[in-house]
Amino acid sequence: MSGKAAGSVLLAALLAVPFVVQSEFWLSFWLLVLMFAFLGQSWNVLGGYGGQFSFGHALFFGGGAFGTAILQVRHGINAYLAGAIAITLTAMVGALLGYLVFRYRLRGAYFALVTLAFAEVARVLIASFEYTGGGFGMLVPLARGAANFQFDDRRIFYLIAWTLVAGGCLIALWLENSRFGAQLIAVRENEDGAQALGVDPVRTKVLAIALSAAMAATVGVFYVQNFLFVDSQIAFGPGMSIEALLVAIIGGVGTAFGPLIGAVVLHALGELAKQITGNAPGLNLVLYGLLLIAALRFLPSGFVSAFGRRPKASPGAVDA
Repeated sequence: MSGKAAGSVLLAALLAVPFVVQSEFWLSFWLLVLMFAFLGQSWNVLGGYGGQFSFGHALFFGGGAFGTAILQVRHGINAYLAGAIAITLTAMVGALLGYLVFRYRLRGAYFALVTLAFAEVARVLIASFEYTGGGFGMLVPLARGAANFQFDDRRIFYLIAWTLVAGGCLIALWLENSRFGAQLIAVRENEDGAQALGVDPVRTKVLAIALSAAMAATVGVFYVQNFLFVDSQIAFGPGMSIEALLVAIIGGVGTAFGPLIGAVVLHALGELAKQITGNAPGLNLVLYGLLLIAALRFLPSGFVSAFGRRPKASPGAVDA
């Protein structure tokens, strides 16, 4: 079975979860898996297909999360409109950041450090002003109803998350088969060669980071409407950036279903570690780390390689 076939089967199986799972715990577990699968796909667009390894994708997730929260809480804007505005503005921020960085040909470790720095600056700034909730964060008022993007039935949130993941896989497949995707992969593999063939590398990478930012912001909007709370550490903290790149790397960078497979494996290993160690503080993290090391040792190209296909991403994409 190919990686695409395995991913399609997994995606189809996950669609049945809200109809067969009665436990709120497991429904929430799989909801988080889907949320981080789409976040990983947003990273995969830029890091996998574009070869630009971002260590600060929390900047875009936080832009969507805090953008929609601020617009709702401070300005009384409807959740749907607030989310659309937040996603659009975050995509513009991503494009501006990309233009400033790619114009001076920063890539590899330099690009990774710049994105990390911008995310940390955003975290500090958001935590410094009362307008953005300060250190406490922001609570979105409870107003149940479809008109406010708040649902009593968590299965609706699950189905929305599943739709996002399915859409993310389609975006990845589009990149693999479209002219723009071919240009993006050409820039990743040999930027100078692609430019000699008439491809504008700056424009191509700016469009990729704008798309990636919009996808990550969409996850942020979804997160806020689901949990009705966000703070600077959750939204802009390094943990969110690490989660975004880990699910893609573990699943297989530069593949359509790699982030989905990676999210399932990553969270399954985390839950397994908790079950094995019980309530022993910190021990589950040690076991979790060992399991991840073992997974990467035996499947360095990601779990999609277990299905007979190596990821399209260049192994040296992160090098300076």
